[in-house]
Amino acid sequence: MDMIYNMSSSSSSIDEDIKRIEDEIRRTPYNKATSHHIGRLKAKLARLRERKLAKATATAAGKGTGTGKSKGFDIKRAGDATVAMVGFPSVGKSTLLNRLTNANAEVASYDFTTLRVIPGTLHYKGTRIQILDVPGLIQGASYGRGRGKEVISALRNADLILFILDITNNAVKQHEILARELYNAGIRINSRPPNVSINKLSRGGIRIETIGAGIAGVDEDFIRAVLAEYRIHNAEVIIREREPITPEEFIDAVIGNRKYLDAITVINKIDLAEPSMLERIRKRYPDAVFISAEGNINLEALKERIYAALGFIQIYMKPQGAPPDMHNPLVLRRYSTVADACAAIHRDFLAKFRYAQIWGRSVKYAGQRVGLTHVLADGDVVSIVLRR
Repeated sequence: MDMIYNMSSSSSSIDEDIKRIEDEIRRTPYNKATSHHIGRLKAKLARLRERKLAKATATAAGKGTGTGKSKGFDIKRAGDATVAMVGFPSVGKSTLLNRLTNANAEVASYDFTTLRVIPGTLHYKGTRIQILDVPGLIQGASYGRGRGKEVISALRNADLILFILDITNNAVKQHEILARELYNAGIRINSRPPNVSINKLSRGGIRIETIGAGIAGVDEDFIRAVLAEYRIHNAEVIIREREPITPEEFIDAVIGNRKYLDAITVINKIDLAEPSMLERIRKRYPDAVFISAEGNINLEALKERIYAALGFIQIYMKPQGAPPDMHNPLVLRRYSTVADACAAIHRDFLAKFRYAQIWGRSVKYAGQRVGLTHVLADGDVVSIVLRR
């Protein structure tokens, strides 16, 4: 039943192959007899999309500088976290950046004002959050249109994505296109990696162990077909999930290069919207933050959502023999360890570390001694003891 597809490197052939496979998947009903075939088709489709992405990346690099980096897109991470704003041209990203940070991004009423990544810093609750205004994304950006590859590369390095939508210009369609472009580029929004481990072996074939729900709607033939498409013929596959994962999530686990990011939907220009439109969009996006960057409306609520989504914790340092400094907390990300705290203070703290004492929610009793791998909790008081 498996069909042979032309796997040539030309863009037109890749697009034609993608279209043919998508059409055949739609035409093929799933049952036990077709499980293996559909698995191969979906794996082939994922590989073709990866090849298309790789070709677009190579083309973008060839148009850049001699180092393969495009001028204005190589932004160094700074601050306690990085947030990237993604949206169509002229949705108000530059205005919002200027309102939130100390940046001075150019603002105009025509498309593509921003032609490079512009950083700014949001100071909020003791944190320094880097905000990136990237050029507007357009349909086809994941495959290189409109500097799309450079933009998406900047997005992959962020800790949080802001979808900036213009409520006056079909916000729903904007969101659908942006989400699809990021998905095609291997960025998974507001989801987590499936708990799938694939340990390649030298012999023994494919051994599959499912602990929990497994993969929705498919059997082991699907798993074997996907692995065969990626030339994995000997491996131990363990799926640990309480809820079923999708076949596409399993393929993501096999590919292994997906980026998982949280995102906040921000609806801009609400001061220009009719009440009926505003109500309709609120129902469609109940978790969105509704703002007007130009009118300076609801920006404090947006800052709070960004802060909460990034999962910051504050810990308080206690020098030996002295009370803790409760006025100048050390800001870290959720799930940070004692080693992270040491590195944030000074690199010598890691080299000379003996142990730490903790008072707070992360320990069983006050003053408990812990090592570098201990995970800290918000509000912990930490005293680090160094070797002399």
